[in-house]
Amino acid sequence: MEQTKIQFGVAGSGTMGMGIAYLASLKNYPIVLFDVNETALNKARNEISELLEKQISKGKIQKEEKDLIIERINFTSKPEEFKNSKIIIEAIIEDINIKKDFFTEVSKLVNENCILATNTSSLSVTSLSSACDDPGRFIGIHFFNPAYILPLVEIVPAISTSKKTIEDAKNIIENLGKTTVIARDIPGFIVNRVARPFYGEALRILEEGIADVATIDWAMKEFGGFKMGPFELMDLIGNDINYKVTETVFKEYYFDPRYKPSIIQKRLVEANMFGKKNGRGFYDYTNPENNPKPNKNNELGREIFFRILTMLINEAADAVLFNVASVEDIDLAMTKGVNYPKGLLKWADEIGLMKILDRVTDLYEQYNEDRYRPSMLIKKLVRENQKFHKANPAEVF
Repeated sequence: MEQTKIQFGVAGSGTMGMGIAYLASLKNYPIVLFDVNETALNKARNEISELLEKQISKGKIQKEEKDLIIERINFTSKPEEFKNSKIIIEAIIEDINIKKDFFTEVSKLVNENCILATNTSSLSVTSLSSACDDPGRFIGIHFFNPAYILPLVEIVPAISTSKKTIEDAKNIIENLGKTTVIARDIPGFIVNRVARPFYGEALRILEEGIADVATIDWAMKEFGGFKMGPFELMDLIGNDINYKVTETVFKEYYFDPRYKPSIIQKRLVEANMFGKKNGRGFYDYTNPENNPKPNKNNELGREIFFRILTMLINEAADAVLFNVASVEDIDLAMTKGVNYPKGLLKWADEIGLMKILDRVTDLYEQYNEDRYRPSMLIKKLVRENQKFHKANPAEVF
């Protein structure tokens, strides 16, 4: 199947939809980029043009290539333009009813071999598949922002997704130069589930007054090697988006306290302090000189880093325990999807699982909250003197 003969359909011309369309156009695919909002389509066209100008200035493409790349994209508000698409990736508003309405309509427009996919980050892929005439051709294909830079894509089959759809979707996405991992259709999939403590535990430390925003960010970068601290990253993602994902995961996991949202972030969202995109969030981007400086206390910094890391590892261990994904795919997802300096489970092996278990147990005894319950898998591996990357977790039991 030749790349140039596959028509990509992308629904939604916002940040994610624009990014996916831009990526596919760079790989010589013809694209249909659909949005009901003509203003949004024009904005996407301008953003793609700006991205290409940057590529020209860096010497990565020739000036004459710019028009050819843009010409591959059909910017349209007519859904019938999808009719010849091999695959359609939906990246519209995170509202399950709006998404279902879209798939009900579009499944009637395309041929029976067209793969229908959602880029949702937190909604049920299986629930969305029920809106299609043939749930077997429906799948989750979750890119990370920016889609044209971050290498990871989570492939999320619904209960009824056919093996052929899984393989075809995987091949198409890998032909875009992406690294794929298979994730179960559970709230947050791999990355948005495992990453919750990066934000949640940082917010808890802030709520308790242990350290301020700047100090927590400094600690994660200084001692963990993270490229961005949790508050910097929340501001970059958008506090409105980050809070919504946390709220959805919390609800979908039947209000498990591990995923409980923070009142601090809720108040920022209520105040329209979304972060970098509108100038103010945890940090002030209009007057950065007013932002606090970190308290560079090494002892405090190490304690903050190890507490957050421990909770991340505990969450990753439970993701393995409940068959969300394999040890290898979880580590791959966190390094390629959110740019963590190491795979969390590899990191745990290096530190020693007993140290991780001791720290989680200390937190559990200190707070007496189910939020800090130690993963059963870590307990089992410690008991059997095994490591994540030298053990088949299924055999431990």
